[in-house]
Amino acid sequence: MIQVIKSKSWIIVFVLIVILSTSGLVLFSTAEEKQEPCFYKSLHYTGEGMRYWYEENGGFMEITGVPYEELDCKKCHVKSCEQCHAKTEDGKCSYSLDKAKDMNTCLACHSREKVTFKIGREKDALDIHIASGMGCVDCHTGEDVHGDGTIYHTMRDEGAVKASCKTCHSLEDIDIRAHKVHKDKLDCAACHVANTTSCLNCHFSKFLETGKRAGNFFPPIQDWLILVNYKGKVTSGNVQTLVYEDKKFITYAPYFTHAVQSKARGCADCHANEAVMLIKEGKSVPMAEFKDNKMVSWKGVVPLVPDQLEWEFVDKDGDKWVPLKNDVKPMVQYSCYAEPLTEEQVKKMAMPFKK
Repeated sequence: MIQVIKSKSWIIVFVLIVILSTSGLVLFSTAEEKQEPCFYKSLHYTGEGMRYWYEENGGFMEITGVPYEELDCKKCHVKSCEQCHAKTEDGKCSYSLDKAKDMNTCLACHSREKVTFKIGREKDALDIHIASGMGCVDCHTGEDVHGDGTIYHTMRDEGAVKASCKTCHSLEDIDIRAHKVHKDKLDCAACHVANTTSCLNCHFSKFLETGKRAGNFFPPIQDWLILVNYKGKVTSGNVQTLVYEDKKFITYAPYFTHAVQSKARGCADCHANEAVMLIKEGKSVPMAEFKDNKMVSWKGVVPLVPDQLEWEFVDKDGDKWVPLKNDVKPMVQYSCYAEPLTEEQVKKMAMPFKK
């Protein structure tokens, strides 16, 4: 009798252990399923930056009517670790940190930076960090690449990109007049980024028709720098002009072009320069003019005053560019939280620089 009771007790204990263990495993498995790695929320994985620009906040989709999901832009975004980390040697695949840290791995997708460095070398004005042998990962940490568990709309969201000039460069011990005068009103990029790399007049109709980007926009230029307001400071900005079925579109955004020079821009390069004086006189700055089958761009620093920045648009007739003949005003978008300069800011820029 006692033996039977003992046997039943062991059976009960065994069943309880199995139930508890199974429950524990289920709970553990459920918790694991709920915990998504940071990478799956990163901008590299989600591609949310492009979608947000295109579909939200007065995006280009208002003109095209084509949802982002139907475009091929998302194909560029990273969907697994392999794209940056995997390498093959002797027919065997392995994961490598060295490959991920190689700047060429980054430039395979970040084509604008690749073009920036190419133009910089040709002009003997390569970004000072790249020229000194630095690479992307010297500034951009793992959180910038893999995310921090937060879903961001764009890389301009607060906290989305951790890289900062101030990580390496302290302003406290630098006795420079420009720093004292501007204090916290100017971002580093406003003076230290030489210019902006931009591609003009993307012919979206042809892109959708052919599926090819090459030949449907003008070659990248690096002639000017637009100043915009962003997060309470003046900083460097960029522009993209697009055409879709005779409809014109302009988008302005804060943008850090990796074209930093060893010497900052001089005061006279911004204050009372030609573009500023044209704006002061109520005239337009011819930012892009179509001449001799080429797009000729303005040169120098230009404050963002949208109604006074003039961009010429052209259409495609076969393989030939032709001026777009209509008087319809372009749709203008301020993406990634860019804002035009105020009248007071432009007034200060129009004041002659005094040494």
